[in-house]
Amino acid sequence: MKRATGTIAAFAAFALSACGGGDASPAAMKQKQQSSAAGGTVTLTGAGASFPRPIYDRWFADYAGANPVRVNYQAIGSGGGIRQVTEGTVDFGASDAPMSQEELAKAPGTVHVPTVLGAVTIAYNLPGLAQPLRLDGASLAGIFGGTIKKWNDPAIAALNPGVQLPATDVIPVHRTDGSGTTFIFTEYLGAVSPQWKQGVGVGKTVNWPAGLGGKGNEGVTGQVKQTPGAVGYVELAYAREGNLPTAAVRNAAGQFVQPSVEATTAAAANLQLGPDGDLRASLVNLPGAQTYPIVAWTYLLVPPHMQDCTKARALAGLVRWSLTEGAATARQLHYAPLPDAVRAPALAAMDGVTCGPNKERVGQ
Repeated sequence: MKRATGTIAAFAAFALSACGGGDASPAAMKQKQQSSAAGGTVTLTGAGASFPRPIYDRWFADYAGANPVRVNYQAIGSGGGIRQVTEGTVDFGASDAPMSQEELAKAPGTVHVPTVLGAVTIAYNLPGLAQPLRLDGASLAGIFGGTIKKWNDPAIAALNPGVQLPATDVIPVHRTDGSGTTFIFTEYLGAVSPQWKQGVGVGKTVNWPAGLGGKGNEGVTGQVKQTPGAVGYVELAYAREGNLPTAAVRNAAGQFVQPSVEATTAAAANLQLGPDGDLRASLVNLPGAQTYPIVAWTYLLVPPHMQDCTKARALAGLVRWSLTEGAATARQLHYAPLPDAVRAPALAAMDGVTCGPNKERVGQ
């Protein structure tokens, strides 16, 4: 299943800075973009997806420890990241969903750089339930579509034989902001449920038929954690940070698989890339007995031309370090590093970005 948009490109060099959840004003972001820290330190600004925030925070801080680069990254959601890179108020954006053709028309040539793979987990709060919950695409479509209202619904009970499910209300929790995590989750539901695809649909924002809302992966995690009976979709790192149980989801091979780095990596191993190396591919519901079915990579969004060559080369340097030296840290934080077949073109993609009045290639 092809996704609409750009190719693939580069990531940034920098130090850990505030990772706020609020959307900074364009004027404030532009001011930060144009400023540099004292002593020759390069300052980069970025905004977008909360899905990769834990690993970006860590990468940025670790890279800054050995390099004169500082980054201010704000996890405002993928929609906000696309908007700010389009408006030119940041040096790079970040999104779990590739830009649509309509979005690309407003920012032609925006380069997409996959950085890591992550799993969208189904985290829940069911006090007293000892066994891990099992769910499938149909039951998830029913839960988030508002047709499954009780935890002991026959559709859930059939997937969990011998489990004493509570006769309590199901409280689905969804994102309220423009979200790449929502895109991934609804893309999965659309792949396994024709009714979902034709009804609620797929996108960074959809009209949810039921449930509570939360802003960012943090907001959904918090809502689930404080609400008995709640269930939400969050990236694996957030579920682990929040100490929330996650459901085993039935995959395309009929196996119930818990989200993990290994199961995320298995999904990438079963991805069939085109002969031209186009990486705009869906990672949901791929084959393989060990594959977790709700997986995606997350992208940095880089302008095809940057006026400041110092910033452009700093960004390219961080990309290379993150996708190579940063791989071990990604695993520690529950993300899967890119497979070699994806890492190589991702590293090469930044070479196509140009900078300065003479349009120098940053890879040269």
